[in-house]
Amino acid sequence: MRYSVSQAARLAGVSVRTLRWYDEIGLLKPSELTPAGYRFYDDGAMAVLQQILFYRELGVPLEQIGRILSAPDHDRTEALKKHRSLLLMKRRRLDDMLRLVDETIGGNIMYDERPKPTQADWEAVKNQYAQEAAERWGNTEAFLESREKHKDYTPEKEAQIQAEMEEIFTAFGKCADPEGEEAQALVKRWQAHITKYHYNCTDGILACLGQMYVNDPKFRENLDKYGPGTAQKMSAAIAEFVQKAQ
Repeated sequence: MRYSVSQAARLAGVSVRTLRWYDEIGLLKPSELTPAGYRFYDDGAMAVLQQILFYRELGVPLEQIGRILSAPDHDRTEALKKHRSLLLMKRRRLDDMLRLVDETIGGNIMYDERPKPTQADWEAVKNQYAQEAAERWGNTEAFLESREKHKDYTPEKEAQIQAEMEEIFTAFGKCADPEGEEAQALVKRWQAHITKYHYNCTDGILACLGQMYVNDPKFRENLDKYGPGTAQKMSAAIAEFVQKAQ
């Protein structure tokens, strides 16, 4: 099947703006982009979108989702099965609530004594999946802290965070000397940005990120969009920053 951006958004229950945003940050590229600039998505892209929505349901930040989806051991089928189980629990809970409302309107309240999934049950399953993702793909403490912060972010807030991040990356791309004062100030700003919006970015975590920017092909590719060699500049600047801090 071939879906326009509006059709894909409607089927997934997200906004067109969200799909465009995912495209801009390299999380979900359209399967086809016409010369006129129209985006189209095939069944494979829609399956990836479902995985993204699953991890967003768990509160996983978009940057982490990108890492999960690009991991060699990522099991797409397992992620979709877990997403389905969460949706089924939510549907059963809504069905029970609707039935109770209908019975109340009709004046015939009949309580079903069979055990039903409660909100607490659904939250427990969701937290279990989130914990599994945290233990498998990231530093657990930082992962959970980031998840907690992001759960209340609106699309507008996420867009603001994204804009600030892109401003920092663009500045890195223009830097001539990774060890110079300008680059070192940008590293400090980037560390503060991560701590403010995601998780406590210690010097140790920052050093690991610096290595990941050049060792992970996807991160390198995305960063280099802000200027040739941006990933290498950031990595070198971070290494210098951490060394000076020791």
